[in-house]
Amino acid sequence: MLIEENKSLKEYNTFGINSIAKYFISIETKFDLIELVKLDIFKQNKIFVLGGGSNVLMPDHFDGLVINIDIKGINVNKLDDYTILKVSAGEDWHNFVEFTVENKFYGFENLALIPGKVGAAPIQNIGAYGVEQNEYFLECECFDLENSIFFKLDKVGCEFGYRDSIFKNNFKNKVIITEVSYRLNNIPTYNITYLELKNAFQNKEFTSRDIFDLVCKVRKHKLPDPNELGNSGSFFKNPIISKDLLNDLLVRHPNIKYFEYSDSQVKCSAGWLIEHVGLKGYRKGDAGVSVNHSLILVNYGNAKSKDILEIANLIIHRVLQQFKIKLEMEVNKI
Repeated sequence: MLIEENKSLKEYNTFGINSIAKYFISIETKFDLIELVKLDIFKQNKIFVLGGGSNVLMPDHFDGLVINIDIKGINVNKLDDYTILKVSAGEDWHNFVEFTVENKFYGFENLALIPGKVGAAPIQNIGAYGVEQNEYFLECECFDLENSIFFKLDKVGCEFGYRDSIFKNNFKNKVIITEVSYRLNNIPTYNITYLELKNAFQNKEFTSRDIFDLVCKVRKHKLPDPNELGNSGSFFKNPIISKDLLNDLLVRHPNIKYFEYSDSQVKCSAGWLIEHVGLKGYRKGDAGVSVNHSLILVNYGNAKSKDILEIANLIIHRVLQQFKIKLEMEVNKI
């Protein structure tokens, strides 16, 4: 294991923030973790576990140890009706999804082109276009940093919620996910409830590759490529509000965009709210709101963490003032 000092994390986070880590180490095997926790540098510093850096806003300087998870490997156990895939935490999520499509394992085709690593998927409980990873989740293997032991968590133990899990709460910086197991179908089972998918495929013949390709096309159109324009995808969660509040809002905003969530609640489009407080395309210095999708905050080159947060707070203030809805960040602020 190589420990680096004063390491730039610009290439390790999709926002492109030039965060400097006091110490940095890449973990390529489970054995590396066992050895890591014995080191003084681990015991004497605060830590941050880095996956693909796709859903984090890094500080300009992290005065501690950044642990980069880079364990690789996919184990396939194909049965009659379904296949169990054990996927190492360091595998790229999009590449894994494409692997499932190529091998005709069904369920994850809607989750194409989500940046990040597999180990981060349960943490954020990622989802898109009508599908969430927890629908096919079996269990994950974790490493307890305090007790230096491996253990497994099932779906119930992970306490999945909307873009939430136990790993963002009680287990934050206490465990590291090393492997995730999913159960995918061998028989085509598609979800085209999302409007753009329904419009494209309803009453037509299609394949998982067709869904995969369309999702990639839509995401590329809506979301800027982090390699070209620093961003972390959706910066805010879509807020869940009561139907009573929705009815009040509809009087003044009859075109408000929302989705059914439960008998008594709906999920509002955070992007619609941001656009309708006049902040779509807003820019201050090198930080701004995407001109194409108001849910995306962007780094035009040399923005710092505080610059992104300043715009985020402006958005939260204006939406709360106009709609009485408080937006929550989906991105994890470190």
